Amino acid sequence: MKKSIYAVGILTMVVLAFASCKDEKQVKAEKSVNNYVFYVDSLDNVIADDAKANWSAIDAGYQVRISEAEMSVTDAKDNEALREKVAVSKAKYEALKAKYQAELEADKPVVANPNQLLRDRFFGEGKVGEDMNLSWVNKDNILQTYQDFLDSYEKNKEDFTREDYDEVKLIYEALDSRKNTVEKEGLSSEDNNKIASIKFRFAPMFKMNRIGAKARENEEAKE
Repeated sequence: MKKSIYAVGILTMVVLAFASCKDEKQVKAEKSVNNYVFYVDSLDNVIADDAKANWSAIDAGYQVRISEAEMSVTDAKDNEALREKVAVSKAKYEALKAKYQAELEADKPVVANPNQLLRDRFFGEGKVGEDMNLSWVNKDNILQTYQDFLDSYEKNKEDFTREDYDEVKLIYEALDSRKNTVEKEGLSSEDNNKIASIKFRFAPMFKMNRIGAKARENEEAKE
Protein backbone atom coordinates (compact mmCIF):
# COMPACT_ATOMS: atom_id res chain seq x y z
CA MET A 1 0.00 0.00 0.00
CA LYS A 2 2.77 2.34 0.98
CA LYS A 3 4.53 1.55 -2.29
CA SER A 4 1.39 2.41 -4.24
CA ILE A 5 0.98 5.71 -2.44
CA TYR A 6 4.65 6.47 -3.05
CA ALA A 7 4.33 5.66 -6.74
CA VAL A 8 1.26 7.87 -7.08
CA GLY A 9 3.11 10.67 -5.36
CA ILE A 10 6.08 10.39 -7.71
CA LEU A 11 3.75 10.33 -10.73
CA THR A 12 1.91 13.38 -9.46
CA MET A 13 5.16 15.27 -9.02
CA VAL A 14 6.24 14.37 -12.54
CA VAL A 15 2.92 15.52 -13.97
CA LEU A 16 3.05 18.77 -12.02
CA ALA A 17 6.65 19.40 -13.07
CA PHE A 18 5.73 18.71 -16.69
CA ALA A 19 2.74 21.03 -16.45
CA SER A 20 4.90 23.67 -14.81
CA CYS A 21 7.41 23.36 -17.63
CA LYS A 22 4.61 23.78 -20.14
CA ASP A 23 3.30 26.81 -18.25
CA GLU A 24 6.74 28.40 -18.26
CA LYS A 25 7.02 27.93 -22.00
CA GLN A 26 3.56 29.42 -22.45
CA VAL A 27 4.41 32.43 -20.31
CA LYS A 28 7.67 32.93 -22.15
CA ALA A 29 5.92 32.72 -25.50
CA GLU A 30 3.27 35.24 -24.49
CA LYS A 31 5.94 37.59 -23.19
CA SER A 32 8.02 37.32 -26.39
CA VAL A 33 5.00 37.82 -28.64
CA ASN A 34 3.75 40.81 -26.63
CA ASN A 35 7.23 42.33 -26.76
CA TYR A 36 7.30 41.82 -30.52
CA VAL A 37 3.82 43.28 -31.06
CA PHE A 38 4.63 46.28 -28.86
CA TYR A 39 7.81 46.94 -30.85
CA VAL A 40 5.96 46.93 -34.17
CA ASP A 41 3.16 49.11 -32.81
CA SER A 42 5.68 51.57 -31.37
CA LEU A 43 6.99 52.30 -34.86
CA ASP A 44 3.77 54.21 -35.53
CA ASN A 45 5.01 56.86 -33.12
CA VAL A 46 8.40 57.31 -34.79
CA ILE A 47 8.72 60.42 -36.94
CA ALA A 48 9.06 59.41 -40.59
CA ASP A 49 12.36 61.23 -41.12
CA ASP A 50 13.83 59.65 -37.98
CA ALA A 51 12.63 56.21 -39.07
CA LYS A 52 14.26 56.54 -42.48
CA ALA A 53 17.49 57.84 -41.01
CA ASN A 54 17.69 54.94 -38.56
CA TRP A 55 16.02 52.21 -40.57
CA SER A 56 18.96 49.78 -40.37
CA ALA A 57 18.86 49.88 -36.56
CA ILE A 58 15.07 49.57 -36.53
CA ASP A 59 15.18 46.54 -38.79
CA ALA A 60 17.95 44.95 -36.72
CA GLY A 61 15.82 45.34 -33.59
CA TYR A 62 12.86 43.88 -35.43
CA GLN A 63 14.78 40.80 -36.59
CA VAL A 64 15.81 39.98 -33.01
CA ARG A 65 12.23 40.24 -31.72
CA ILE A 66 10.55 38.35 -34.56
CA SER A 67 13.09 35.55 -34.19
CA GLU A 68 12.46 35.27 -30.44
CA ALA A 69 8.69 35.42 -30.88
CA GLU A 70 8.52 32.75 -33.57
CA MET A 71 10.83 30.42 -31.66
CA SER A 72 8.91 30.74 -28.39
CA VAL A 73 5.55 30.25 -30.13
CA THR A 74 6.80 26.98 -31.56
CA ASP A 75 7.50 25.72 -28.02
CA ALA A 76 4.18 26.89 -26.55
CA LYS A 77 1.20 24.56 -26.11
CA ASP A 78 -1.61 27.01 -26.80
CA ASN A 79 -0.02 28.82 -29.71
CA GLU A 80 -2.75 29.40 -32.29
CA ALA A 81 -3.77 32.77 -30.87
CA LEU A 82 -0.11 33.73 -30.50
CA ARG A 83 0.64 32.74 -34.09
CA GLU A 84 -2.21 34.97 -35.24
CA LYS A 85 -0.85 37.93 -33.28
CA VAL A 86 2.59 37.42 -34.78
CA ALA A 87 1.15 37.15 -38.30
CA VAL A 88 -0.84 40.39 -37.93
CA SER A 89 2.17 42.35 -36.67
CA LYS A 90 4.42 40.79 -39.28
CA ALA A 91 2.11 41.96 -42.08
CA LYS A 92 1.99 45.42 -40.51
CA TYR A 93 5.78 45.63 -40.33
CA GLU A 94 6.32 44.41 -43.90
CA ALA A 95 3.94 47.10 -45.17
CA LEU A 96 5.79 49.74 -43.16
CA LYS A 97 9.14 48.42 -44.36
CA ALA A 98 8.05 48.54 -47.99
CA LYS A 99 6.86 52.13 -47.53
CA TYR A 100 10.12 53.37 -46.01
CA GLN A 101 12.34 51.45 -48.41
CA ALA A 102 10.46 53.00 -51.34
CA GLU A 103 10.94 56.47 -49.83
CA LEU A 104 14.63 55.82 -49.15
CA GLU A 105 15.09 54.70 -52.74
CA ALA A 106 13.30 57.80 -54.01
CA ASP A 107 15.48 60.01 -51.81
CA LYS A 108 18.71 58.69 -53.30
CA PRO A 109 20.43 61.32 -55.45
CA VAL A 110 20.32 60.63 -59.15
CA VAL A 111 23.87 60.02 -60.33
CA ALA A 112 24.32 61.22 -63.88
CA ASN A 113 25.78 58.66 -66.26
CA PRO A 114 28.75 60.40 -67.93
CA ASN A 115 28.36 58.28 -71.08
CA GLN A 116 24.69 59.21 -71.35
CA LEU A 117 25.60 62.87 -70.94
CA LEU A 118 27.96 62.50 -73.90
CA ARG A 119 25.32 60.85 -76.05
CA ASP A 120 22.85 63.59 -75.14
CA ARG A 121 25.45 66.22 -76.00
CA PHE A 122 26.02 64.80 -79.48
CA PHE A 123 22.49 63.81 -80.47
CA GLY A 124 20.06 65.51 -78.12
CA GLU A 125 18.66 64.46 -74.76
CA GLY A 126 17.32 60.93 -74.62
CA LYS A 127 17.73 60.19 -78.32
CA VAL A 128 20.41 57.52 -77.88
CA GLY A 129 20.78 55.12 -74.95
CA GLU A 130 23.15 52.35 -73.93
CA ASP A 131 22.06 50.26 -76.92
CA MET A 132 23.36 52.92 -79.33
CA ASN A 133 20.17 52.61 -81.35
CA LEU A 134 20.26 55.19 -84.15
CA SER A 135 17.26 53.94 -86.08
CA TRP A 136 15.84 57.47 -86.08
CA VAL A 137 18.72 58.58 -88.36
CA ASN A 138 17.61 58.43 -92.01
CA LYS A 139 18.65 59.70 -95.44
CA ASP A 140 17.01 63.06 -94.77
CA ASN A 141 18.68 63.88 -91.46
CA ILE A 142 21.96 61.96 -91.47
CA LEU A 143 24.02 64.81 -92.89
CA GLN A 144 22.76 67.18 -90.20
CA THR A 145 23.40 64.49 -87.57
CA TYR A 146 27.04 64.24 -88.67
CA GLN A 147 27.36 68.00 -88.69
CA ASP A 148 25.86 68.34 -85.21
CA PHE A 149 28.20 65.61 -83.99
CA LEU A 150 31.25 67.43 -85.37
CA ASP A 151 30.14 70.82 -84.04
CA SER A 152 29.56 69.39 -80.55
CA TYR A 153 32.88 67.58 -80.63
CA GLU A 154 34.85 70.67 -81.56
CA LYS A 155 33.07 72.69 -78.90
CA ASN A 156 33.72 70.23 -76.07
CA LYS A 157 36.88 68.31 -77.02
CA GLU A 158 39.07 70.15 -74.52
CA ASP A 159 36.89 68.92 -71.66
CA PHE A 160 36.89 65.23 -72.59
CA THR A 161 38.70 62.73 -70.39
CA ARG A 162 40.41 59.60 -71.66
CA GLU A 163 37.24 57.62 -70.81
CA ASP A 164 35.14 60.20 -72.67
CA TYR A 165 37.23 59.70 -75.79
CA ASP A 166 36.68 55.95 -75.60
CA GLU A 167 32.93 56.57 -75.50
CA VAL A 168 33.12 59.14 -78.32
CA LYS A 169 34.80 56.48 -80.45
CA LEU A 170 31.93 54.06 -79.80
CA ILE A 171 29.36 56.74 -80.59
CA TYR A 172 31.10 57.66 -83.83
CA GLU A 173 31.36 54.02 -84.88
CA ALA A 174 27.64 53.57 -84.20
CA LEU A 175 26.87 56.57 -86.42
CA ASP A 176 29.10 55.19 -89.18
CA SER A 177 27.35 51.83 -88.90
CA ARG A 178 23.99 53.55 -89.30
CA LYS A 179 25.32 55.40 -92.36
CA ASN A 180 26.05 52.05 -94.06
CA THR A 181 22.37 51.20 -93.71
CA VAL A 182 21.14 54.63 -94.77
CA GLU A 183 23.25 54.51 -97.93
CA LYS A 184 21.09 51.62 -99.11
CA GLU A 185 17.93 53.59 -98.38
CA GLY A 186 18.51 56.36 -100.90
CA LEU A 187 21.18 58.63 -99.45
CA SER A 188 22.00 61.24 -102.09
CA SER A 189 25.50 61.45 -103.58
CA GLU A 190 25.71 65.11 -102.58
CA ASP A 191 24.97 64.37 -98.92
CA ASN A 192 27.27 61.37 -99.00
CA ASN A 193 30.15 63.54 -100.25
CA LYS A 194 29.51 66.15 -97.56
CA ILE A 195 29.52 63.42 -94.90
CA ALA A 196 32.82 62.12 -96.30
CA SER A 197 34.25 65.63 -95.90
CA ILE A 198 33.12 65.74 -92.24
CA LYS A 199 34.65 62.33 -91.61
CA PHE A 200 37.93 63.41 -93.25
CA ARG A 201 38.03 66.43 -90.97
CA PHE A 202 37.09 64.54 -87.82
CA ALA A 203 39.31 61.44 -88.01
CA PRO A 204 42.80 63.00 -87.63
CA MET A 205 41.56 65.57 -85.13
CA PHE A 206 40.02 62.86 -82.96
CA LYS A 207 43.18 60.75 -83.11
CA MET A 208 45.42 63.59 -81.96
CA ASN A 209 43.03 64.79 -79.27
CA ARG A 210 42.65 61.29 -77.87
CA ILE A 211 46.41 60.80 -77.66
CA GLY A 212 46.70 64.21 -76.03
CA ALA A 213 44.07 63.36 -73.40
CA LYS A 214 45.87 60.14 -72.48
CA ALA A 215 49.21 61.93 -72.22
CA ARG A 216 47.69 64.70 -70.11
CA GLU A 217 46.10 62.26 -67.66
CA ASN A 218 49.33 60.28 -67.39
CA GLU A 219 51.20 63.44 -66.48
CA GLU A 220 48.59 64.43 -63.94
CA ALA A 221 48.81 60.96 -62.37
CA LYS A 222 52.56 61.41 -61.85
CA GLU A 223 52.15 64.69 -59.98
